[in-house]
Amino acid sequence: MIPNLISRRQFNTRRKLTISVCNAIRERIANEIDGGESFFCIDSKPIEVCRIARSSRCRLGKSDYDTAPSFGFCASQNTYYYGYKLHAVCGLSGVIHSFDITKANVHDINYLKDVKYEYHDCSIFGDRGYISASMQLDLFESANIRLEVPYRLNQKDWKPTFIPFAKARKRIETDYSQFVGQFMLNRNFAKQPAGLFARVISKIASFTTLQYVNYLLGRPLGLVKYALD
Repeated sequence: MIPNLISRRQFNTRRKLTISVCNAIRERIANEIDGGESFFCIDSKPIEVCRIARSSRCRLGKSDYDTAPSFGFCASQNTYYYGYKLHAVCGLSGVIHSFDITKANVHDINYLKDVKYEYHDCSIFGDRGYISASMQLDLFESANIRLEVPYRLNQKDWKPTFIPFAKARKRIETDYSQFVGQFMLNRNFAKQPAGLFARVISKIASFTTLQYVNYLLGRPLGLVKYALD
């Protein structure tokens, strides 16, 4: 019923060529929903390429070390994996404002080096993976960013976690759960890193678009599953 329909290969090629435009549209939508946000949440999510047993046979990105997947450890699941890591910053409403994709062995703290150039005069809530006194001081002095992270039990100046901060940080964890459950974040079937990155960006853009539909209709933004009902 659709004449001259392009093949899947042509579709994927065109998607990779226009992914920057897709992300630019996503950023405009995010700013339209809550551009004046001053409280954010930050977290990372593993993107598994294949099982560790098949990592030696995986050819994705093996020709270029800079974009090749690597081995990483997920503390929340207490398991090792082979692939990449998605870093993201979202507002308290759940809208993703910025993100980046790195190798799995890149520590979460390294993403904060980019955050200080994109945000200022705000508060960011993270988990224990972002504990770094030097980084907290650098963010505050360079961009007036307050990085709020829970204390470890073995720290000398331990303090109980402020409950509102803990509840606010759950917002980005809910986003990641929706990415995995509804948008199948770990199922990409890409043969090249550029294709995998394009697929991940398109899924985040789709997620933001559904939030925008809920925003226009006056519904809760998190109900993306029922946005088109």
